[in-house]
Amino acid sequence: MKKSNKYHKIAWAVKVSFAASLSISASSLAVAQEQATEIKAKEKQIEKIAIVGSRSAPRSVSDSPVPIDIIGGDELSKGGNSDMLNLLSTTVPSLNVHAQPISDAASLIRPINLRGLSSDSTLVLLNNKRRHRASVISFLGGGINDGAQGPDISVIPSIAIKQVEVLRDGAAAQYGSDAIAGVINFVLKDAAEGGSIEVKRGEYYAGDGTSTEIAANIGMALTKEGFVNLSMQYKNSDATSRSVQRGDAQAIADAGNPFILNPVQVWGAPEINDDITVFLNAGIDLDNGGQAYMFGNYSERDVRGGFYYRNPHNRGQVFSNDEGETLQVVDTTGAGGCNNVGIVGLNHDQITASVNALPENCFTFFSMFPGGFTPNFGGNITDTSLAMGMKGEFKKGFVEGISYDFSGVVGRSESSFQLFNSLNASLGPETPTDFEAGKYIQLEKTFTADFVKFVPVGLYQDLTVAFGTQWTEESFEIVAGEESSWKIGPYVSQGLSNGSNGFPGFQPQTAGTSDRRNYAAYVDVNAEFTERFMAAAALRFEDYDSFGTTTNYKLTTQFRLTDDLALRASTSSGFRAPTVGQANVSNVRTEADQGKLIDIGVIPATNPVAILKGATVLTPEESTSYAFGMVYTGYGFFVTADYYLIDVDDRISQSTNFDVTPEDIAALKAAGVTGIDSLTSITYLTNDFDTRTQGIDIVANYSTELFNGQSNFAIAYNWNDTEVVRFSEITGDFRVSRLENDLPNHRATLTWAQSWDDWSMLLRGNYYGEYQGVHADDSGLTINASAKMTLDAEVSYFFNDNFIVSVGAQNLLDNDPEKLNAAGSAILGAKYYETSPMGINGGYWYLKGTYKF
Repeated sequence: MKKSNKYHKIAWAVKVSFAASLSISASSLAVAQEQATEIKAKEKQIEKIAIVGSRSAPRSVSDSPVPIDIIGGDELSKGGNSDMLNLLSTTVPSLNVHAQPISDAASLIRPINLRGLSSDSTLVLLNNKRRHRASVISFLGGGINDGAQGPDISVIPSIAIKQVEVLRDGAAAQYGSDAIAGVINFVLKDAAEGGSIEVKRGEYYAGDGTSTEIAANIGMALTKEGFVNLSMQYKNSDATSRSVQRGDAQAIADAGNPFILNPVQVWGAPEINDDITVFLNAGIDLDNGGQAYMFGNYSERDVRGGFYYRNPHNRGQVFSNDEGETLQVVDTTGAGGCNNVGIVGLNHDQITASVNALPENCFTFFSMFPGGFTPNFGGNITDTSLAMGMKGEFKKGFVEGISYDFSGVVGRSESSFQLFNSLNASLGPETPTDFEAGKYIQLEKTFTADFVKFVPVGLYQDLTVAFGTQWTEESFEIVAGEESSWKIGPYVSQGLSNGSNGFPGFQPQTAGTSDRRNYAAYVDVNAEFTERFMAAAALRFEDYDSFGTTTNYKLTTQFRLTDDLALRASTSSGFRAPTVGQANVSNVRTEADQGKLIDIGVIPATNPVAILKGATVLTPEESTSYAFGMVYTGYGFFVTADYYLIDVDDRISQSTNFDVTPEDIAALKAAGVTGIDSLTSITYLTNDFDTRTQGIDIVANYSTELFNGQSNFAIAYNWNDTEVVRFSEITGDFRVSRLENDLPNHRATLTWAQSWDDWSMLLRGNYYGEYQGVHADDSGLTINASAKMTLDAEVSYFFNDNFIVSVGAQNLLDNDPEKLNAAGSAILGAKYYETSPMGINGGYWYLKGTYKF
């Protein structure tokens, strides 16, 4: 006899918030006795359900035909991490996060990598609604993320989260662009009562990076029929330094220069001040049986990090134009008599005497910065969003029985760039030393209409049909910097560079807004043919006003061999549309090549100079994914194993650097690119290579009673391999090597969580396989780095039902990442290769107090 669909009654009641508190994830840990009780109750009463991965109906995790990790809010609070990036990287081994010191805007908003693909290949949702991208484009993105523009996950505080779903499978046919590697869905807390307050203090073993964090959550009733759940977080973090003195700076100091700082250049985490985030989630039941909902956030922080050192003897177009043979001297009045000062073989006192002997109308920056200077790059990052909608079920007419969800989402990210302790050399002695370099603003508006209908067709369950439409508008704005940050001063003609040194401000000619619109329609069908066999299919059509249309599909199936063992498989096509920012951005960045600084202009692919160097108009990336795996749930075990294969054609990334000729410089000036007088090369974003990524995810969890308490064990393992199967000289061999080798092929975590009446304990081992150590994107500073292991630990004491104190450490044994050799350290003053997957800052301890009410 045909059965009614068992998910019909709950499908849309959990559209925004998942009706469960059990966490089954890469670490899948319950760390307190109360959680163990919930697990037993959950096993007896209801199944864990998930929305992400199917646009049709919720489904239990073990019944899902695609791999999904569900990480509960309580689990996210463990381990002492202070931002969402690190929280996820310790629970999902196929997700990597790199700290990127001295990487321009990539230091302000760090990108993530799921299954070895770029950060903008993972779609991010908030309460199942598309999250807007960050305004930052990662020009120095550690190879894999060069040119990527993904969302800023770090603004989401763990205290606001009920749970996180990580779909490790392509899902463009259900959600549209960006879902090539998978989908991460953050579900906000929706309790109408209670709450918590957390205070945390931590510091690295080295004595720096001190952080203070205060977070709170409160649930309130909105009349008798609704809720308002409010979360807030405020934190400050000091900078860290894992640096040694640069060899060139030490040589100048040894020659008697007392103005050389030690170290002159800092590699480490940036300073973060006044990092405040507020998240709101609200809903209310309507008289017609539906629900109105609203959620959003306001987030703001100030970030300030290091930059490359400017040597007072040889920095081109500032101190010297002949690589340190002489100091460049300019005439400030036209009176003449200003000859360059020879410095070869002279000590500091002799150089100073020669500079002091210059006529009054003669000027050299050595007199203003005798020890050189190291700019600080920073910014103010503001992130806001608001989503509103209504959902329910039509009660009469030809649409009777169809569930609906109408919503609108607006998201905005603004990055205001600042440069401190720098100069605009072309302004000579009148230059300021601090600059407002301009802004990037990303604005997205999305409106959706989603529907679900359960259709009786004689199968084991009613056929579930989901369909809907979506309209999106995206804009990217460049706001000009203050005049001094880009102005061409009077001393350009005498060989000095214009623009704030290190990050020239955006010129008015570059400023402006570019936008794009697209609409989409989809259908998603889910059929349970028998109690043991189900299959689903999805099809999505999109039309972009910039490049045209695309149609993508997805097929999934699961067959349950026994009550405990099931097989699953999927195949899909996908795409990632180039962002408006990627198509229109212009910038100048500074890189190091064996210690020598070079300025590189980033220009749009449509720029005539870029076209001369081989650029073409950006087109969408296209992907094809295949996966198959198994799920086992017997005898207290939860085990999944999945193989995946992802082919991506025409991937978007940054080209290799191309030399700039005098003719190119003239053309760049005409195009309005800033800072061009000091350029030695250019680069642009391009569709130039194809990749094949394959891997295996294994997750295993087991719970039992040991040592008179509840024990929970989890192991999660990922093998991931990326091969660049097509590329040209536009990408270049070095970038191919970074794409294939920078991330470890093997990652694993092994976790033990133990709980008693008044105590709980967590112990996690993290394994990082061999990887390519690269520093400063320099092919000359590259090594095959060895595998590493770290250990995390936390102990909590429950004074009562309300108050908990926790103490813990990340990288408990303070294991070092891969070290640069002496020669490499001397060039750029760093201790470690910056591509270290375990980070470069070492051990970190923390103390946290939590009050629940």
